Amino acid sequence: MNWLESLFFEQSPLQAVCVISVIIACGLGLGKLRICGVSLGVTFVFFTGILAGHLGLAIDPGMLKYAEDFGLMLFVYELGLKVGPGFFSSFRKGGIKLNMLGLGLVFAGTLTAIALSYLLSIPMSDMVGIISGATTNTPSLGAAQQALNQLGLPADGAALSCAVTYPLGVVGVILAFVLIKKLVARPADFEAHTQADADHTYVAEFIITNPGINGQTLKQVKQLVESRYVVSRIWHNDEVSIPGPDDTLNEGDRILVITHQEEIPRLTLLFGKKSEHDWNQPNIDWDKVDKNLISRKLTISKPHLNGRRLGSLKLRNHYAVNISRVTRSGIRLLATPNLILQLGDCLTIVGESSAVDRVEKLLGNSVVDLKDPNLAAIFIGMVLSLIVGSIPIAIHGISVPIKLGLAGGPIVVGILIGRFGPQFHMVTYTTRSANLMLRGIGLSLFLACLGLEAGAKFLDTIMRADGLLWIATGFVITIVPSFIMTILSMRIWRLDFGTAAGMVSGAMANPMSLSYANDITPGDDASVAYATTYPLSMFARVVLAQLLVICFV
Repeated sequence: MNWLESLFFEQSPLQAVCVISVIIACGLGLGKLRICGVSLGVTFVFFTGILAGHLGLAIDPGMLKYAEDFGLMLFVYELGLKVGPGFFSSFRKGGIKLNMLGLGLVFAGTLTAIALSYLLSIPMSDMVGIISGATTNTPSLGAAQQALNQLGLPADGAALSCAVTYPLGVVGVILAFVLIKKLVARPADFEAHTQADADHTYVAEFIITNPGINGQTLKQVKQLVESRYVVSRIWHNDEVSIPGPDDTLNEGDRILVITHQEEIPRLTLLFGKKSEHDWNQPNIDWDKVDKNLISRKLTISKPHLNGRRLGSLKLRNHYAVNISRVTRSGIRLLATPNLILQLGDCLTIVGESSAVDRVEKLLGNSVVDLKDPNLAAIFIGMVLSLIVGSIPIAIHGISVPIKLGLAGGPIVVGILIGRFGPQFHMVTYTTRSANLMLRGIGLSLFLACLGLEAGAKFLDTIMRADGLLWIATGFVITIVPSFIMTILSMRIWRLDFGTAAGMVSGAMANPMSLSYANDITPGDDASVAYATTYPLSMFARVVLAQLLVICFV
């Protein structure tokens, strides 16, 4: 049985794969167990890694570092790629507020750490490691170590204090969410808020009563006001038709308009009167609205359409159909001619049945074609992520340049490629299941290696008096600001629980708590809030870590 023993205990590439795989498999299995109604999910992989490291399992340090960094890059890049298409619209909607709340959490934790440093007589050289572990932010640890080395001071204390506080840093945010869910949250807090924003559409019916536009064409009326809207249907004497730019509007006509909710008062003044009929209910059967026209959702699956402008397809002129809206990553977009189409976009087509069938052949509408993973975008993105993460950013007054690193670079590049890649005809679409699998693989690799790395010295450190003090201090820095900021975000700033949890997870650089938030909330609100908040909060923590060393050591 020597071959079996060597497979798990003699360091080699094969042994590294076996050890990491066993840790991940056991961690995922144990993560499904519920304790007091709560399961840790993928987070349990981290604790399984700590146990394995404590029991003496170890792999080659180079292999360990590679797997850990690759897993972290894969997770945050795929996260950025997923939320990229809706990132900037979410930023316009509430991104400034989310980032201000995230920075508030960052500064609250930093001030708490400074106060505890003086109160408990913990040297700031150790406290910067405690903050990094409590906020699960390894880039800030690297920045603090660089600053300590620059001053000629040892950085071992920061690394060790980070390692022992990291586990409760992971659990602390999740525990704060669990307490809020059990004690504070209401059922309405778990409903995704669907407030209209710059990209979400609103459907309204107008009756033409304004004599100033009587007899004018839709093209002429469009030039009267600077509003973004699409006329989907028009009723002349109760006969419905698909409107074109040369169709005239007469008093008494009814039109169905897709626009943004904030445009409604302006369009009411333009057209005359808004109908009280609610066209935004999810259960409307659009095929029964009229007998001659049908409404069908078609998905773009042909790669050559990726990056094309909607107006360049000339669907109205060639097929006599109208595009009322475009849905992308769960966000309903207004179907304007300048909209850049992406593979996977879902177009709502209105027209006669035969015309819609011809448009379907043009767009593809093949789910099978969309299942093929676009691996090139992933690996190109990773190369760009390394380049962006390695760029030194000089800040006046700080001797050591700031870098986004392996955590910041991939999420920034992922967001940019997910949003702007199609404009350069880069196919960035992946199915939801493929994206979740890649994110799961990356996060599992990262947690397994992180736990294995910390496990060897973990028990010895926590048995020391200063080790226990570090752990208690880090836990306070983790749970108190997270608990308070989540509640304040929900009650004062009216965020739903998913958005608040995603914001806190992003500000705490905690992908494990994000995974927990995604499990208990519907939709992608938590992921979008995480990606919106993470870059700025991470950068702030990196800068603050170096400032703490420079000012207080």
